[in-house]
Amino acid sequence: MLTNDQLALWDRETFFHASTHLAAHARGETPSRIITGGEGVWIEDRDGRRLLDAFAGLYCVNVGYGRREIIEAITEQARELAYYHAYVGHGTEASITLARMILDRAPAGMSKVYFGLGGSDANETNVKLVWYFNNILGRPEKKKIISRWRGYHGSGLMTGSLTGLKAFHAKFDLPLPQVLHTEAPYYFRRKDLAQSEAEFVAHCAAALEALIEREGADTIAAFIGEPALGTGGLVPPPAGYWEAIQPILKKHDILLIADEVVSGFGRLGAMFGSDHYGIRPDIITIAKGLTSAYAPLSGSIVNDRVWAVLERGTDENGPIGHGWTYSAHPLGAAAGIANLELVDKLELVKNARETGPYLRDAFTRAIGAHPNLGEIRGEGLLCAVEFVEDRDTRTFFDPAARIGARVTGALLAEGVIARAMPEGDIIGFAPPLCLTRDEADRIAGALGKAVAATFN
Repeated sequence: MLTNDQLALWDRETFFHASTHLAAHARGETPSRIITGGEGVWIEDRDGRRLLDAFAGLYCVNVGYGRREIIEAITEQARELAYYHAYVGHGTEASITLARMILDRAPAGMSKVYFGLGGSDANETNVKLVWYFNNILGRPEKKKIISRWRGYHGSGLMTGSLTGLKAFHAKFDLPLPQVLHTEAPYYFRRKDLAQSEAEFVAHCAAALEALIEREGADTIAAFIGEPALGTGGLVPPPAGYWEAIQPILKKHDILLIADEVVSGFGRLGAMFGSDHYGIRPDIITIAKGLTSAYAPLSGSIVNDRVWAVLERGTDENGPIGHGWTYSAHPLGAAAGIANLELVDKLELVKNARETGPYLRDAFTRAIGAHPNLGEIRGEGLLCAVEFVEDRDTRTFFDPAARIGARVTGALLAEGVIARAMPEGDIIGFAPPLCLTRDEADRIAGALGKAVAATFN
């Protein structure tokens, strides 16, 4: 492997990497990983090393790498019209068509799609729309947003505040005061081990009610949550969680934002996580799986009720004062159309629903008896393996032991990319939705070897 070539030098001298130990990278203590190609679930680096990407980039390359249909759709759109804006009623055939396709797949009652570029800006849009909504309704005090600890909703000012992970707050003067956090629906990490799943759900609901009571329902505008927790641990909700939470929100007239950046378009084995869990949102956030990351694109889907108030607001106040230069970018929209067509054609939602349980069963066969295994969990092709120091007492490792990072490092040595998730020794898996059973077996085999290398 080249260690002192010009490209690696430029990387350290000029490139500000996201979520990276900046000083260590600049000193050369961490490698420059330069990716040059990909096909299906595989990527290749510039040294010719082929790796099975069991995290689909950042759980976003849902249809897999190298799909000619999307590449050709982007190319054709660029030849015809590379860009035009979406302000003042302008649109393109691609952006209008994609909006229709999204609504055809979305949960019942959704009305319109606003397009952005990434999940963070989509959730910033959502907060602005919620505030506008309550101002139009004459409720200027109803502005606070409730999120959950361990939720992930972006890394902007408001969205980083909504994110319930300490690394996104520390030294950034976040969270902002309009954001509140409540209990994460993370049954494995419950404080009271004697609680049943039903008791834990009741505890989460009671904590939410208590927070609303303390703050005052007339000050709380919305609740935001991922159908299943993503970056905070890849955690499906305990049974009955959403059935317990939604009536509380309805009682207090609090809007529900379903953040489906990860779960949208098939990841959980359903087109939307909201339908999978019986969630009836007022606003849905979409991004990653919308284009499978072949081009940047996100969206905020608003329901009929919210749209009616937004219309009223513009009748009373003129054009809505919100927009991005690249909203509904035609290249992103063309990628989205081709991507959603592929999701349907290749039956990827069905494959996620069927191959996900197979992958988790393969993990159980590979490491299920290991004394440091805490839990294997997941839904569809969203899966996590969590390690503990003592499984009987559910004692967690000291973070300084870096168990998660060591396991993912050992997996990389076996040719498989997984992700060490924050705030715990949690290994995340979210492969492309085209994953085959043979590829699932390969991931499980590599995991078995990686665990043996880490703990033995």
